[in-house]
Amino acid sequence: MTQHGPAVDFRDFVDELLAAGDAVAIDRAVDPHLEVGAITRRAYETRSPAPLFGSLVGAAPGFRILGAPAGLGTPGAQEYGRLAAHFGLPRQARPRDILEKLVGAMHAAPLPPVVVTESPCKQNIRTGDAVDLEEFPVPLLHQEDGGRYFGTYGFHVVRSPDGGWTSWSVARTMLHDRNTLVGPAMPQQHIGMIHEMWRARGEHTPWAMVLGAPPAALAAAGMPLPAHVDEGGYVGALTGSPVEVVRTETNGLYVPANAEIVLEGYLSRDETAPEGPMGEYHGYAFPESKPQPVFHVEAVTHRDDPILPVCAAGLPPEENHTVWGTMISAAALDLLRSAGLPVDLAWCSYEAAGCWMVVSVDLRRLREMRTTEAKLVRAVADVLFASHVGWLVPKVVLVADDIDVTDIDQVVWAMATRYHPGTGEYCFPEAPGIPMVPYLTPEEIRSGRGGKSISSCLLPEQFHGTTRGTTASFRGSYPRELQQTVIDNWADYGYR
Repeated sequence: MTQHGPAVDFRDFVDELLAAGDAVAIDRAVDPHLEVGAITRRAYETRSPAPLFGSLVGAAPGFRILGAPAGLGTPGAQEYGRLAAHFGLPRQARPRDILEKLVGAMHAAPLPPVVVTESPCKQNIRTGDAVDLEEFPVPLLHQEDGGRYFGTYGFHVVRSPDGGWTSWSVARTMLHDRNTLVGPAMPQQHIGMIHEMWRARGEHTPWAMVLGAPPAALAAAGMPLPAHVDEGGYVGALTGSPVEVVRTETNGLYVPANAEIVLEGYLSRDETAPEGPMGEYHGYAFPESKPQPVFHVEAVTHRDDPILPVCAAGLPPEENHTVWGTMISAAALDLLRSAGLPVDLAWCSYEAAGCWMVVSVDLRRLREMRTTEAKLVRAVADVLFASHVGWLVPKVVLVADDIDVTDIDQVVWAMATRYHPGTGEYCFPEAPGIPMVPYLTPEEIRSGRGGKSISSCLLPEQFHGTTRGTTASFRGSYPRELQQTVIDNWADYGYR
């Protein structure tokens, strides 16, 4: 039996986007060599619907690609519609709605996956010498890329040797040859931790990769949940329905039964090959490739007429910012709240390409704490920078709760008018951080530390419960009754 609903079935997700006009079926022939990437990038940058490519040059009939699966829509009521669909939320959902649903699921009882014996992802099976990854329309997404990337919107499945921890995690994979891929498995990531467990035993890591996954599962796989927490149980709690999984053909792992494409095999314990360069989530493409682990594919299974989702990484907003950034925000929000800090909301501004998080501070609770700016900053740093979620985000900006942290215009205004140069920034050179941040020095990259800061946009008097001045704005400068009158009569004034 196949689960249904856009959060748990990728096909249903695509159908919902098409029905809502948030995806467009492209029937003319499109070349996976750069043209798919160019159309996808322009869709992001013009806030256009997701492109569904149905006729791909050089590909077998039926093979398809979906670009920009979580790109933003036109600013307005359904701007976050594609992202909301990942979680089964209405298309009108706003960032706070999404974050609160994600945080709520973190405190709900996990619903572990359930095993089924029949599944759409087994409609086509190839093993051994019959495996040929070249049969898929694997795109070259940027002219700077060092190769064609198969996995840009999928997740890895690995399990610890004792069977006690199954990890779903997002990381890219580049096509190496007909039956191997190459990609990162950093030791700070869960896939890297489990890989090291198998290496310590002198064994390869049993591995699978899921493409066209249930959207909620893909999002959860990119969430910095604590180590030894199975993402599958979280997805069940998030969607209210256990994920249906099926046993792989070769290595005893379990993957979502209604996935579009599943690759399975092993992550080599010692073999590496050059990977990259690739247009990155921070918006740059650097010229160097790096040696990364090799993934050997021993079996491929897929649905009829499979859809390969792709993210053409680069300038925001794209999926690294909309999905990954949102999942990081939810994990950070829960972490800070659970530590008893006076936090209203946390948000990785999509425009900042994953390089900063804005945290709004509840001024009423701040006043009750009777603390100082330096002590508050230190408390936030101690909680955040010691965590996996804090490892991912190098800069934190603190603002008062009169600022909507999901509105970049308000964040810029707060930084311009409330941040005090020289005294408002606190640096943490010893804090660990992800080595992919563009401004890091070679030494910081080698050591895995540095480049971290917290900037305070809190005014001194706000620590004592007062604020100089009021906000001169539509919401702040007029009686509520008049505001509503203006809204109700907006069209009569001649505005659309």
